[in-house]
Amino acid sequence: MWNNKNVIVGVTGGIAAYKVASLIRLLVKNGAKVKVVMTPDATNFITPLTLSTLSKNKVYTEFYTDLESDGTWNNHVELALWADVMVIAPATANTISKMVNGACDNFLLAVYMSANCPIFYAPAMDLDMYAHPSTARNFQLLESYGNIQIPAEEGELASGLVGKGRMAEPETIISFMQQALKEDKKPLEGKTVLLTAGPTYEAIDPVRFIGNHSSGKMGYALAEHAANLGANVILISGPVHLEPQNQNIHRIAVTSAAEMYNEAHKHFADSHIAILSAAVADYTPVHVGEEKIKKKTDEFHLELTKTKDILKSLGQIKTSQFLVGFALETENEVENAKGKLVSKNLDLIVLNSLRDPGAGFAGDTNKVTLINKKGVYKEFDLKTKTEVAVDIFNYIVEHSHA
Repeated sequence: MWNNKNVIVGVTGGIAAYKVASLIRLLVKNGAKVKVVMTPDATNFITPLTLSTLSKNKVYTEFYTDLESDGTWNNHVELALWADVMVIAPATANTISKMVNGACDNFLLAVYMSANCPIFYAPAMDLDMYAHPSTARNFQLLESYGNIQIPAEEGELASGLVGKGRMAEPETIISFMQQALKEDKKPLEGKTVLLTAGPTYEAIDPVRFIGNHSSGKMGYALAEHAANLGANVILISGPVHLEPQNQNIHRIAVTSAAEMYNEAHKHFADSHIAILSAAVADYTPVHVGEEKIKKKTDEFHLELTKTKDILKSLGQIKTSQFLVGFALETENEVENAKGKLVSKNLDLIVLNSLRDPGAGFAGDTNKVTLINKKGVYKEFDLKTKTEVAVDIFNYIVEHSHA
């Protein structure tokens, strides 16, 4: 299972750091791609050169390299998003306390706080420290954050005392993670989610177009959450100033409604869930000027024709796909949304109203109502678009059987 898995090994300042060399060697031997992040104190126990040689990658210890050399900044966000798994071993009492409280005074903690992947930690500390009430409290809080503890073992400790607190052996760490990851199968693992996002631009001439104010933020939030749930995401995106972060998102850039229609139909048959959140133009110019149209008259008449209805066309050919549409309404919101749901053969429609402050285009928040095929609807409060994406997928995962 480790073949081509991206693993970050975080190393903190404890004597058990010497065991990390064996841990890295075992991961690499099993096919993992390993990158090591060390706290400055960890380098006193084992050298970055040793771990770089074993991992076959650069070892990260600081936010930037020596300014007198090349002054390169190390991007903690990029590194965190690269990882499929992160393990902090050894995890000292000091680092565990910082993880609990959100302290971010070294590069390892910055990577930890930016990571979206499963995070394991292997405590290593002396007997009395391990038994201290604050340590037990910190363990509970880390678990509540979703971190997974690899329990410490009993034996002789660095102080000479015998008891619980020594870091688990490398073989145990790998076996523990392997079992936990098998049990932690994500709900959309092995599924393909097709998403459309952003506006479309309909050309009038080489420099002008008809468009709308869609930012794509809702669609991109949906794409990121779908990928976090294990899905392979095909994101067909109109022109936006956003970039997908998860490596499981395959973005296809389009400009016009016709291009979006073609790409949606190309990938729909292979999808399990399709969510069309893009603000597609309803009309497009009949004639597109080959050259820039000059301003010669007081009036200018533009002849428009309807674009193809992407959502309705997919509803007509769907087989087992769970099809979701969006409706942005300004009046008779629920009735109009229910009408679209039926006429376009949808399984779910997401209604947002421009009457609701904070909802709609461009902003970072949205207020939605989910309506299913039976006409049953559920209203949600104003939330961030990331939180709205979670609400939408909670419904889909429960009802789609994809």
